[in-house]
Formats: sequence, structure tokens, C-alpha cells
Amino acid sequence: MRPLLLPRLEERLQAVLQRIRSEVHADIGSDHAHLPLHLLASGRVRRCVVVEKTAAPAAVARATLEAFGWLHAAEVRVADGLSGLHPGEVRSVSITGMGAKTVRDILEGRPERLDGVNRLVLQPNDEPSALRRWARERGWHLEDEALLAGYWAYPLLCFVRGEGEDPAYAGHDLELALRFGPQLLSRRDPLLRRTLEAHSGRLERVQVHGNPRTLRELAQVRAALALWD
Repeated sequence: MRPLLLPRLEERLQAVLQRIRSEVHADIGSDHAHLPLHLLASGRVRRCVVVEKTAAPAAVARATLEAFGWLHAAEVRVADGLSGLHPGEVRSVSITGMGAKTVRDILEGRPERLDGVNRLVLQPNDEPSALRRWARERGWHLEDEALLAGYWAYPLLCFVRGEGEDPAYAGHDLELALRFGPQLLSRRDPLLRRTLEAHSGRLERVQVHGNPRTLRELAQVRAALALWD
């Protein structure tokens, strides 16, 4: 019998996969376990813990791993976020496909379960400033970040443990960097520029109403765009 071809991995998850190499990895909210499957099959991790909040998605994840012959190297658990991990058990954690504040709440929910973790790979589905703020306050340094083209621009952030001030923010206006990403601003990321230009256009169309929040938002977007001048 010919071996089964692995299911196609979305481009955003391909980018996540490329940023993970670990002995033991945990994927929280895995959704069919495609990322853990590819991590194991590619040899990027030796063992993977998959955590799902309810039994139904956990059963799907387990079935996927079993169908492709990788269940022996994985464990699927039903638990709420990090409560499915034991302190010191894993070395890296990924959380993808959720809102940034939901991801932050998962990280905040059981912080002691991050003992022994030295890398976080986070791919929220919306504006990630809440995660950058959380990381700065909790001793995680921004190692890498990207915007990934898709249905919309998907942010991807990689954090590692660090001491003192995060050097990624050096030389930046802190509020702009937290909002739009210090590394994206430093390298004048073209997708970020297009995203900012589109957002600026939307804000300019409604600013005539004089809403103070809209005006502040527009000023911040314009300040970020000015870095390309």
C-alpha cells in the first residue's frame, strides 16, 4: 500500500512550522492536528502534545495523527489551554487561528505551565498589539515577526525568553512599535505598508465626523506610514 500523502498545510501554518524546531512541542487549539502532523513528519519535533478544549476536536486530531501513523509520537488531551500541559514538559508552544486577546488570555490563564518553555510561536487572526504588550511585561523578547498574505494579512510572532528591555524596540516610538511591529517597521515591510495605506483610506473617509478615536487612529497610521518617506 502506498503511504498516504500528508494533507496540504496552509501557507500561514507553513510559516509557523518553519519557526519551530523542538524536542517536545505543544500545539494549543490544533484544529485537525495538521500542524503537529507536519512537524512530526518533517522531523522538526520529536514529540508533540495537542490540546483541544472539547472532546470532538480532540477526536478529530487523534484520528488524523493515527491515520498517518504518528499517534505514537503525539498525545492529544482535552483541556482548557495551558492547563493541558505539565510544567517543564514542553520546550515550545504554538497557538494559531484565534483572536489576539484570546491567545493572550490562554497564556495568562496558567502561566506556570510555561515553565521550561523557551519559544512561543503565535499566529493570531487579528491585530496583535495585545500580544506584544503581554510579552514585554512578562519577559518574552520578540525574536521574529512577519505579516503573511492570505484572506487578510495574518500576523506571526515568535517570542523567546529574555532579560531586561527587549532590544527589538530600541530606537522605535514604543506605541507605534507595539501597534504595528518593531521588526516590520524596521524593514519597511511591503505588506504592512499596503495594509496601512488601505486602513488610512478607510479612516480618511470617516474622519469628517470628527470622532476623537478615529482621529487618533488616523494620526497613528499616518505616523507609521511616514517611516516609508
